Amino acid sequence: MLNNPEIDLAWDFVNHTDRNIFLTGKAGTGKTTFLHKLKEQCLKRLVVVAPTGVAAINAGGVTIHSFFQLPFGPLLPENGTLSNNSFSKKFSRAKIDIIKSLDLLIIDEISMVRADVLDGIDNVLRRFRNRSLPFGGVQLLMIGDLQQLSPVIKENEWQLLKQNYKTGFFFGSHAFQKCDALSIELKHIYRQDSKEFIEILNEIRNDRLSLEASEKLNQRYLPDFSATEHEGYITLTTHNARADRINNTELHTLKDKSFVYEAEVIGKFPEYLYPTHINLELKVGAQVMFIKNDRSPEKEYFNGKIGTVVHLEEDDITVRCPDDDFDIHLIPEEWENVKYSIDPDTKEITEEKIGAFTQIPLRLAWAITIHKSQGLTFDKVVVDAQEAFAHGQTYVALSRCKTLEGIVLTSPISNSSIINNQEVSVFSKQAEKQQPDVSVLEISEKTYQLNLLDELFNFHSFLYPIKRITDIYYKNRTGIEGTVLTPLQTLKEKGVQELLKIHAAFKKQLKQLSEKSKPDANPALQERVKKACAYFETHTEKFIKNPLADILYSTDNKTVRKELNKYIDDLEQQTHQKLYVFRKMKVGFDTVSYLKLRAEAVLEKPNIPQRRKETLVTTTEHPALYDELRNLRTELSETEAVAPYQIFTQKTLMQLCQLLPTTPKQLKSIHGIGKVRLEKYGAAILKTILAYCETHDAESKKDVLAKSRVSETKKISFKLFKEGMSIAEIAAERGFTTGTIEGHLSGFIRTGDLMASDLMPELKYKELREIMETTPFEGFKQLKDQVDDTFSYMDLRFVFNEMEYEKNKE
Repeated sequence: MLNNPEIDLAWDFVNHTDRNIFLTGKAGTGKTTFLHKLKEQCLKRLVVVAPTGVAAINAGGVTIHSFFQLPFGPLLPENGTLSNNSFSKKFSRAKIDIIKSLDLLIIDEISMVRADVLDGIDNVLRRFRNRSLPFGGVQLLMIGDLQQLSPVIKENEWQLLKQNYKTGFFFGSHAFQKCDALSIELKHIYRQDSKEFIEILNEIRNDRLSLEASEKLNQRYLPDFSATEHEGYITLTTHNARADRINNTELHTLKDKSFVYEAEVIGKFPEYLYPTHINLELKVGAQVMFIKNDRSPEKEYFNGKIGTVVHLEEDDITVRCPDDDFDIHLIPEEWENVKYSIDPDTKEITEEKIGAFTQIPLRLAWAITIHKSQGLTFDKVVVDAQEAFAHGQTYVALSRCKTLEGIVLTSPISNSSIINNQEVSVFSKQAEKQQPDVSVLEISEKTYQLNLLDELFNFHSFLYPIKRITDIYYKNRTGIEGTVLTPLQTLKEKGVQELLKIHAAFKKQLKQLSEKSKPDANPALQERVKKACAYFETHTEKFIKNPLADILYSTDNKTVRKELNKYIDDLEQQTHQKLYVFRKMKVGFDTVSYLKLRAEAVLEKPNIPQRRKETLVTTTEHPALYDELRNLRTELSETEAVAPYQIFTQKTLMQLCQLLPTTPKQLKSIHGIGKVRLEKYGAAILKTILAYCETHDAESKKDVLAKSRVSETKKISFKLFKEGMSIAEIAAERGFTTGTIEGHLSGFIRTGDLMASDLMPELKYKELREIMETTPFEGFKQLKDQVDDTFSYMDLRFVFNEMEYEKNKE
């Protein structure tokens, strides 16, 4: 790296902390050099994106919109966060893997990124990473100069965006305001040497051009100056049309023969990414600019160097540059369009070439737009800033030149030519006051390591898929058969919740141990981490992985099956990732090793068991009947032109196979067989079951059929009640009302597993029992009107169910 304290500080913050960073600095302070060094030497898994195609090609990355698959129009928040409906394209598995294994996201030319686009990035990263952290927990490095080119926002777009954003600049995004970013400004200017010129640029940058500086600058206004009569000058202008007009006019004044060089385009390389013309027209005497750095050892040219064509043939282009004593013979160069992928062998994030543009690395250069000049350096420029229309244009144009003496102005620079944004000025002043120092670096480095350890031992992310599985099950329980809630309850209570308690205490202990030194240099802490990894591994295996394997279910509803699989698979993947790292981290913790293991864990896919209907066939004694009834259901559904589950559900199918009802009364007691289904399909179902029973000498389970079927969720409430918990405690534990729990338990009175007096005071039970035995009634409403208000409908149900149980028993 360059010998520069700000660059060194930025380097350490990027590589050794997880702080989000806005790296800024005046033109020519080495931001681009820093970016390219980081790409070559950073140990973190990174991706580089930029707001425009040209910026992305120059940075060696991809565009923001292509990587994050964002629409080009305004992204409008709903209830404070961007709706996923804003993003129409489905992400590939490879793209998701890259995002999940990403450590660092670099955004170049951040000054040109709209606030809503940065929130769009945040939305995507949260979706596939940690939904509770800004940018999903990925570290951001945002590189750019706010005093240079700003976001392009059309008036109609701003009319939409201003309802949610105070400014269109990136720092107005909701995600940026929550991410606690540091601002580091690079202060040493490498492009210019003259203190006087640097001071003039600073005054323009800060929107306070003094009279003295203005007079000095405007000495470069030379009204009779002709760029074509002086070698090596390039005109920087505000509009594409003006730059094209100047170039075409100057080219046509040359008398020599035109040579047209056609580019070769292969693969995916959209036209908006072309670095120069696909058909490049040149003549001897044409002023040109190199648009690529020379990759040869001689380094004869660089991006932005100006020269004149001195010889042309079909296969030979020769350029001579001012102050050079040699000719440059050019051959076509290649620009790559890349996409990020993961190397199947090394598992590293790599740049995969998906297209290429091969052309002579030149463009006509009597004039270019100020926008295209950003990032370039020139010896001689003609600045046409009279029609400057956007923030930062005048500053960008003037700061491209190495010296004040190399600048020629086509019109005097007045305050009207200097367009600066007040919002940028306010933000920049605040950021300047908050520059971090080495002490902040030391704290951040320690915090980063503790954050990584916290991430390793924290199981909070397991709660969301558990909640979603539970919600989906309860909403669709009539159409789901199998074992879901019981193993899920074990997984949640004995697995995740227990580890969360241990994690909370362990987190405090790690913080105390790290007071004197960082975790990676702390022997006592390292020992605790090793032991914790061993304990967490064992506990995760026993109370998370094993219960997960016990979840088996079947449903005819494809949407429900897809949703359940999604969240159970999520638990499987998270469990695999935790166990993978626990096993490998038993030797101790260091940042680089942990990041590598974390990425490997994401990319190494676990063997997730398939949860298909056929998995559950083995749970019935009568798989042959299962197939016969399923075939019957298919035939009936085709005849009726309805979905199979509308004939009877998977849960009903499993009960039919388990209980073998052989009479209409028995069939009606099966879950999901009501009066209508019994009338429409009962005869066909009973015929199939009776034939099976006769052939296989099987008998119906009359004793079970006589009892009301108890759902799995009711069984959980019953289990907790039998373990000594009160109804109120069960309701609080399970997130239900006490009435719901009472309803769960009332069914167990009807089966004889509970007595009414277990759920209500003895005296109250005896009084109500006597009334119900001596008072005739046709329904609970009639009975309720005849008893005291101290008796609830649930009290009536408790006693009624006990009386029904006794009657059935007799």
